[in-house]
Amino acid sequence: MREQDRQTRALYDLCSMIIHILRSPPLPISFPSLSLLSSPPSSSSSPPPRISPAAFGSLFIGISIALMLFGSVTFVIGLILMPLVITLVLLFYFVGIVSNLSEILWPSPDSIKFEPAWDYSS
Repeated sequence: MREQDRQTRALYDLCSMIIHILRSPPLPISFPSLSLLSSPPSSSSSPPPRISPAAFGSLFIGISIALMLFGSVTFVIGLILMPLVITLVLLFYFVGIVSNLSEILWPSPDSIKFEPAWDYSS
């Protein structure tokens, strides 16, 4: 039950951060080339601007498109690297097979244990 409480708390924190970001006013950034075109800054006592439902939907559409693009790039990188990974796995299997066969065909002197056929101690 505590795991579900932690997940609920994390989801609540994430939603509150998103809402806080959406409600905060945009940062005043002045560009020197656009200073003639920009309007004078408004007073700091003005209420934060409200976001419209269309802007809210556009934000999440942008987030989902960005995630899809990053997922596609990750998929392409994985697709390009897959032959390398398969080649390395096959190389390691081949080296393991050759190592086992060489141990069977040409055993090292340390691995050979001579045991007498008859026990003369008794």
